[in-house]
Amino acid sequence: MENQTFYYDNKIVKNFAYATLFWGVIGMVVGLLLALQFIWPALSFGIPYTTFGRIRPIHTNAIVFAFVGNGMFTGIYYSLQRLCKARMFNDLLSKINFWGWQLIIVLAAVTFAFGMTTGKEYAELEWPIDLLVAVIWLVFGANMIGTIIKRRTSHIYVAIWFYIATFVTITVLHVVNSLAIPVNLFKSYPIYAGVQDALVQWWYGHNAVAFFLTTPFLGLMYYFLPKAANRPIYSYRLSIVHFWALIFLYIWAGPHHLLYSALPGWAQSLGVVFSVMLIAPSWGGMVNGLLTLRGAWDRVREDPVLKFMVVAVTAYGMSTFEGPMMSTKTVNAISHFTDWTVGHAHIGALGWNGFLTFAVLYYLIPRMWQTQLFSKKLANLHFWIGTLGIIFYAVPLYWGAITQASMWKEFTPEGFLKYPNFLETVTQLAPMYATRAIGGGLYIVGIVLGIYNLVLTIKAGKFLPEEVASAPALVNAGKRGSSEGIHRWLERRPVQFILVSLVAILIGGLIEIVPLYLVKTNIPSIASVKPYTPLELQGRDIYVREGCYTCHSQQVRPFRSETERYGEYAKAGEYVYDHPFQWGSKRNGPDLSREGVVSGRQYKPNSWHYNHMLNPQRLNEQTIMPTYKWLITDDLDLSTTAKKIRVMQTLGVPYPEGYDKIANDELMIQARGIADDLKSQGIQVEPTKEIIAIIAYMQRLGKDVHAAGVPTAIVTAK
Repeated sequence: MENQTFYYDNKIVKNFAYATLFWGVIGMVVGLLLALQFIWPALSFGIPYTTFGRIRPIHTNAIVFAFVGNGMFTGIYYSLQRLCKARMFNDLLSKINFWGWQLIIVLAAVTFAFGMTTGKEYAELEWPIDLLVAVIWLVFGANMIGTIIKRRTSHIYVAIWFYIATFVTITVLHVVNSLAIPVNLFKSYPIYAGVQDALVQWWYGHNAVAFFLTTPFLGLMYYFLPKAANRPIYSYRLSIVHFWALIFLYIWAGPHHLLYSALPGWAQSLGVVFSVMLIAPSWGGMVNGLLTLRGAWDRVREDPVLKFMVVAVTAYGMSTFEGPMMSTKTVNAISHFTDWTVGHAHIGALGWNGFLTFAVLYYLIPRMWQTQLFSKKLANLHFWIGTLGIIFYAVPLYWGAITQASMWKEFTPEGFLKYPNFLETVTQLAPMYATRAIGGGLYIVGIVLGIYNLVLTIKAGKFLPEEVASAPALVNAGKRGSSEGIHRWLERRPVQFILVSLVAILIGGLIEIVPLYLVKTNIPSIASVKPYTPLELQGRDIYVREGCYTCHSQQVRPFRSETERYGEYAKAGEYVYDHPFQWGSKRNGPDLSREGVVSGRQYKPNSWHYNHMLNPQRLNEQTIMPTYKWLITDDLDLSTTAKKIRVMQTLGVPYPEGYDKIANDELMIQARGIADDLKSQGIQVEPTKEIIAIIAYMQRLGKDVHAAGVPTAIVTAK
């Protein structure tokens, strides 16, 4: 059969590679700033745009979607063309994918800095940008699927299976988790509330890690590792088991983020069971990758690309063992809300995603510029500095996590909390946080060295924008042969492969999520729980805007140490009007579920909250909380109150008919009451300022449950 000549598009790969390097530096510098704020809170600079709560989502989204996302596209656009022996389906779609993705990243950074957020981790983008994400993601999918369909190879290789699963699953996750009703262009409320919102969010959050940070990079591993080692993948059969078991089991594991929470026990148990089961396919993939290097270990010592890949695959194995371990209730009781989660996440992000991304760049850039890597010594130096950075970053956080959990749970022989003041645990971790910052700095130094090395490589070579190739056209093989296995047949049918993948990932999601909507008794109501007043609703939105959930949880677990410290453990019914939920995933400060309840020896009056927002260090010089002084000078936007009430009514919140018309009147009555109380304590502030609204929200927390007659534990000062 006569060969056809065609050209691979290297320009799109180059663009994504440049974007990967650029956003990698930006995202990690912001991360270093966050780490330094734990040591010097003044690095928030006293302005709203650089507080921890606002720039943390900038950091996480920059790393996940900008650095790793562009790295993923770099590897996919390079490998997919060569695996399919075809140019990308449409050059215009490639360009739209690239420029649209960069636009999304810029919009995300700007909107987060200005406090425009949904308050849902890894899904903070507001609805107009969510729509843009959906469009650009579908553009990528159409381009990828079109390329697969016009391929010149009979079967689709294992790497492409993982690319397909990535596209299919992220599409479903993004659509389901992003469903919301807009208030205006910059604000929306999710259609889910409380427990339902928590389950959907962590079904999304865990599987965004699974299908954006894991499956596409497994695809890159299956392509680039054999290429760099010049050896075939160890086991085709193992790759089949790895793929199908992984995508089927992963989708069930989200509830392990909500153990000991108000989520129904059956959903928590499903999350635990499937998380533990994930060890098998995950380690199957790791073994398949590492055993591909059998007989090539001498080359690993010499080749920096293989060095990066070995550590990346090892980090993947560590993370996918640690994740299921943290999903067991015994370990989760210790690890949750501590720095263990942060250390675990960064082993994956820095080791698995970061190192594999640089392995891919070190591999393909010399080839596209038709030259050799400028300096293997510099690449090796990058490798060792980066590896040390990961160790210095993660180890102190694991140490700190054990310290945190131990101090939170320790009692005196008389039966009292040994460390009743939450801040005691924060100050104890200062050396760990300093070492973590050093680790992050080392990792950034390694990246700068890597960029320098790649820039000199590019300067020494000549870019090949259109790489010529040839292959015979694909001839339709017809029906499945009698000796052909089902999977081999499926590999020749990409549309069927996509549909089977879709079914595999939908089963777990449907079984876990649907019952929470169809079975009312899964979310029992509490008669005393009422909707937020208009002022409290506005205050809650400010709380979300400022990212307070990134440091404070609103979920008291049923442990004696927590009920003694915070009050009665959380119930599902108390969150039924929370759009979005605010349970949090990390405690840099105390839980706030019962903040508005008189508790033991300390009652926090309105003046305390005012002064705490104005100058936290005046109340306690060791606190790492930044100032929120702009809340005292900025006016509350009363023009949004009526629309917010109407949206809440649409979502089922039982405000009376026509309440939107009098909402601001009631808001002002409550606001004047708080302002008058502050005035009586020597604090002059207008009732229309934002500080009044957030004080109203803070003082509301926990009062509904307390009013129901549920005893709230006596606790000592926080």
